[in-house]
Amino acid sequence: MDTFTEISKAACHVRYSSLPSKTHPLAAFVEEKLASLRTSSGSAGQKLGGLKDLYERVDDLLQLPLTQQALSHEHQDKHLEEMLDGSLRLLDVCGTTRDVYSQMKESMQELESSLRRKRGAESIIENEVQAYMNSRKRLSKVISKCLKKMSKELTAFPLDKDSDLVVVVRMLKEAEEISLTVFQSLLSSVSLSKTRSRHAGWSIMSKLLQSRQVTCQAEAYANEVDKVDAELLNLIGKTTSIVEMQKLLKGIKALESSIQQSEEELECIYRGLLKSRVSLLNLHSD
Repeated sequence: MDTFTEISKAACHVRYSSLPSKTHPLAAFVEEKLASLRTSSGSAGQKLGGLKDLYERVDDLLQLPLTQQALSHEHQDKHLEEMLDGSLRLLDVCGTTRDVYSQMKESMQELESSLRRKRGAESIIENEVQAYMNSRKRLSKVISKCLKKMSKELTAFPLDKDSDLVVVVRMLKEAEEISLTVFQSLLSSVSLSKTRSRHAGWSIMSKLLQSRQVTCQAEAYANEVDKVDAELLNLIGKTTSIVEMQKLLKGIKALESSIQQSEEELECIYRGLLKSRVSLLNLHSD
């Protein structure tokens, strides 16, 4: 079990027994959304909508008078610093995830454009697949670096008092932990596996020999990115028929659409995170 999963599970045990303005709809919404994200069995991509809704309301929660009063006392600087550190972590990771998805979409658009120029006849798509896989390898290096940084930086801090302040901090901390888990899954899902990375760098002869290993395996991939990769690699060294090209383009278009939707939701989440950070900075400077 990885660090992020453990932290996320630990966060499930948090209970909010003294919410600031417990009957306030904003506090209730944030608590409900966190509970929904904790228990959801959906994919990371499906959870993005929940995160977007959450961060559209987190800043409003920070604007509640009781929240601001609890966070504005001088002796609460430590908690504010911790939340500011967390907000910076989230902005960094969310921004990287958004940029990765944006570049992934661009790579797929370039691949689709190249393949469409060949779909009117049987074709060899060796160069197009190689160019796409090379771009995926470059992105995977960025992803690997980000994931390593996340695993080193994320640490839990103790909160042993039950107060309005502690409840706010816990809610924000749990939102951070859940968000980082989702971002980790999103990055991992589009990272090029070692097997595919090596495959993309093989000689043409090696590809011809090994391509049979992925024949008919595409449907076994739960991850749509893996599925498209497998279909592409399976066509290396072969003449691609018009029917095969049309099927491939359909899969690429569907994946491209899914990635674009995730990119747009990540942009909304990033703006919400930025807004919340500005509110925390304002409180810190008061």
